[in-house]
Amino acid sequence: MNSIVKPNLLDITLRNTLLPGDLGYIAYVHGDLYAKECGYGLNFEAYVLKGLNDFAREYDALKDKVWICEHDNKIVGFLVAQHRDNTMQLRYFIFLPEYRGIGLGKKLMNEFIAFMRATGTQCAYLWTTNEQYSAITLYERYGFKLTEEKPSNSFDKELIERKYELVLTN
Repeated sequence: MNSIVKPNLLDITLRNTLLPGDLGYIAYVHGDLYAKECGYGLNFEAYVLKGLNDFAREYDALKDKVWICEHDNKIVGFLVAQHRDNTMQLRYFIFLPEYRGIGLGKKLMNEFIAFMRATGTQCAYLWTTNEQYSAITLYERYGFKLTEEKPSNSFDKELIERKYELVLTN
């Protein structure tokens, strides 16, 4: 009987430098995984590509931050913090399936919150869908509150897009 061994969190490195190819890979992973896991179509990938295009054009290494998760010289996950006026947007938070459930999400959320504090940013927001149960649980555990919902078929299926916001207190 074969048992799948989960990777160890300690074996995963975080890279904060954005390199050529990273944004394309973020788009690929989102398109591929969400098609397989949620049935999202090409319109979802177009949505991700548009957001990544905006991020690439507006990227400021002093105000924005990326966390590229690597294991055995392979990218296995991402998180992007994009500064928008006096607010931080949490974006592109995703891991390959075999890297879920090992504490990597908590580690990156702690990194995100620390980055907010280091930049003096008190407010953050993110968009997700009603189908992302595990992610929503994590966001709520870190104090994000649901502030907006809207029906959508932008991803080639009916769902509800949700906006969550966080206000840091001392």
